[in-house]
Amino acid sequence: MSSPEQWTRPQSGAGSAATAAQPSPEQVIAGLRATTEGGAELTQLLNPEGERLPSAQFDPYVADIDDEALRGLYRDMVLVRRADRESNAMQRQGQLGIWVPLLGQEAAQVGSGRALKPQDMAFPSYREHGVAYTRGVDFKDLLGIFRCTDHSSWDFQRHRFHPYTIVIGNQVLNAAGYAMGQKFESKVGDDPDAEATICYFGDGATSQGDVHEGFVWAAVYDAPLVFFCQNNQWAISEPTERQSRLPLYQRARGYGFPGIRVDGNDVLGCLAVTRWALDECRRGNGPVLIEAFTYRMDAHTTTDDPTRYRLSDEVETWKLKDPIERVRVYLSRTGGADAAFFDEVEAEADRFAAELRDYCFNMPDPPPERIFSAVYAEPSPQLEAQREEYLSYLAGFADGGDR
Repeated sequence: MSSPEQWTRPQSGAGSAATAAQPSPEQVIAGLRATTEGGAELTQLLNPEGERLPSAQFDPYVADIDDEALRGLYRDMVLVRRADRESNAMQRQGQLGIWVPLLGQEAAQVGSGRALKPQDMAFPSYREHGVAYTRGVDFKDLLGIFRCTDHSSWDFQRHRFHPYTIVIGNQVLNAAGYAMGQKFESKVGDDPDAEATICYFGDGATSQGDVHEGFVWAAVYDAPLVFFCQNNQWAISEPTERQSRLPLYQRARGYGFPGIRVDGNDVLGCLAVTRWALDECRRGNGPVLIEAFTYRMDAHTTTDDPTRYRLSDEVETWKLKDPIERVRVYLSRTGGADAAFFDEVEAEADRFAAELRDYCFNMPDPPPERIFSAVYAEPSPQLEAQREEYLSYLAGFADGGDR
């Protein structure tokens, strides 16, 4: 957790601020230790030991989560993790060009995703595979993105889940504009069909101008937008304390809307806090920033080697905070699930992974004209001319363009 005390300040005669305002080794170590806790203002309903913690503010938002519902959240997280691990393995085997792991972030994504109502809209970055799953997107549709055969081929209006965004932070501007439209079209208020938007980004994206512009526009227009920051502690190789002097959720104060930090490894906490935030937005109270305090237990992407910039002790510490294991412990301790349930979920996850693997290994290459088919909503003479010229060029090869 970042704080002003983590940074030294330049003193008179200490040289330029650019070189003097640097954290000392002791402050860096202190920051890493604080990172494992989340601070006194961390909202948590289910702790790493699988114990239920009461919350007068947020318990009403999960009052409907009985043992059956909690088993459903557990199943969601197990299936999403299994699919993630299988996709990671398929990339290593040359079946995918790249993969962006979500290992360790299942609770943040499943909890927040299940908080959405059917009419709400979600804007992801490129790691929100768990959110996609909760919105009914077929996991197979995600594979085409990373096999480089397609880009977000699902019907985003039907699923209310926007296509993946690769440019860091750009989806925040898109989400702000969409949420402003919801406000302009009077889709907020006390109506049960009132809408809200949620936008996902990481801690590294908070250093991008697009994110701050999105904050400004959403605040000025009271847009019904939940900014959901998954603070997984590392923006590729840069830790959070090298990006901000204050906890990220406190940045919301500067824009005039509420910010809250929730245990991102607590699926109940993420569900409750996101439900609360979405309700605030739907009622017309303006945007909310959620910082889901979690941890990326794998590499940033399959092109990354995290052993070059973080300590194994840090990873081992976060393994004790595993989002799936704490739900398993709670269900076992309270009698909410037995061994047969856990075995069946594992078997289902294996079947799910096998289906993905079979699909990916046998995925056909798209025809060359596919690159022209979803560029614009309506065809144009210019696009048609380019298409015909390209297909004619390919037809000139002896093999008919199969190259």
